[in-house]
Amino acid sequence: MVYSSFDDDDEFEQLEFDGLETEKGAAPASRRGPSLKARAVDFLSRREHSRVELKRKLQRHADLESDVDSLLDELERDNWLSDERFAQSLVNRRAHKFGTRRVLQELRQNGVSDHDLAAVVEQLKDTEYDRALEVWERKFGSAPEDQKAYAKQYRFMASRGFEPGMLRRILDRLDDSF
Repeated sequence: MVYSSFDDDDEFEQLEFDGLETEKGAAPASRRGPSLKARAVDFLSRREHSRVELKRKLQRHADLESDVDSLLDELERDNWLSDERFAQSLVNRRAHKFGTRRVLQELRQNGVSDHDLAAVVEQLKDTEYDRALEVWERKFGSAPEDQKAYAKQYRFMASRGFEPGMLRRILDRLDDSF
């Protein structure tokens, strides 16, 4: 419903526009700008997306969920949408800052299958020590001076998704004073 206050006595007058409102109260997708496919191609031209992520973005612009599902099927068939490519892209963007646990959590949140996860886990595990050491050096650069500094560095690295055993190895190697 749209209300207007153009009356002299300042009361609201109810105006109805046929066909402009759906049961959700918004204009139909056909009258709201670019098509679903145009939106999907726009999103995919910026970076890789998982099926789940792209569906979530397109859903708010569609009248029916089946429209989005059929479009996503078409995009996968034409190889414009690939969870495997998305997983590799996310690893390339995130691995230099985060540990294996954090990257895998992000992939799972975006609906990447276990099959596609298995492909990137080995790659992440092989380089985790070097990545953790690099992140630690960028952030801290020097060995912890006391137990409090050790705990602070450990918490930071753990929040980045690095394995606890690996963190102890890095921090203990730097300073064996405690």
